[in-house]
Amino acid sequence: MRFAVSYSTPAYGTDPDRLLGYARHAEECGFEGLYLPEHVALYPGARIGSFDLPPSLPYADPLACLAFVAAGTSRILLGTAVLLLPYHHPVTLAKHLATLDVLSRGRMRLLTIGLGALPGEAGAVGVDFAGRGRRADEAIQVLRLLWAGDEEGVGFDGEFFSFAGVCSFPKPLAAGGLPVHVGGSSRAAARRAGRYGDGYFPGGALTPGERAAQWEAVRSAAQAAGRDADALEYTRWGSTAMTHERVADFAAQGVTRIVVAPGGAEPAEQHDELAAFAERFAIRDGIGTVG
Repeated sequence: MRFAVSYSTPAYGTDPDRLLGYARHAEECGFEGLYLPEHVALYPGARIGSFDLPPSLPYADPLACLAFVAAGTSRILLGTAVLLLPYHHPVTLAKHLATLDVLSRGRMRLLTIGLGALPGEAGAVGVDFAGRGRRADEAIQVLRLLWAGDEEGVGFDGEFFSFAGVCSFPKPLAAGGLPVHVGGSSRAAARRAGRYGDGYFPGGALTPGERAAQWEAVRSAAQAAGRDADALEYTRWGSTAMTHERVADFAAQGVTRIVVAPGGAEPAEQHDELAAFAERFAIRDGIGTVG
């Protein structure tokens, strides 16, 4: 099992020393990667499900934060959970992500994208909320096309994006570009992960039956698209209080990576939680024991 951590600027703030200290400590503990969330814009009354999002929450730009972290660390992988893909133009995003990968020496490996759930946020960036799923599907294809293209240029003609003879350099360091994981908690997200993604990272408060059905939807969609379902990664949220039995249960469900965040509010508490968790599961180079 692979183990990674998340850092929430809305919860922990945007102090650069705290962010970098957290990332360095996670790296020293042996965790595989660091994830950050995204919201581009909030507004009074914004709500996701039963959760209110105060408009003053400091959602720092995740890619800028990851670039900062990359400069102060050496091994930990960089991730988003989730980057709201429909609110980024894929041509500029392809350049941004590839540059971050090059400057971090190939560590931009845990990109997870989502659609966003706030209509006002979509409106603020000029995106039709109802069409954001189709827009994201095209954007994934555009990213991969640009990363794979050569000096002759590539073209795309879709509903949302259209261009011809476009080149994008530098390239991500790994052949084939960056992995793109798909986040979400719906059957549509699961199917998107199977058709276009390198993995699935569901959220939400779902029943065990729905979790199993969504993972099966991922695999079925991959097979229908002629893709190798066994090559897909399956990431889930966990907690630093997880037992070996719980992790073994996740593994039995097909989970390949667990992402945790400490419950403590102060940096010292958080560091202690991460260190204790890493010791309990004997984490080394991102991999820990299952049972």
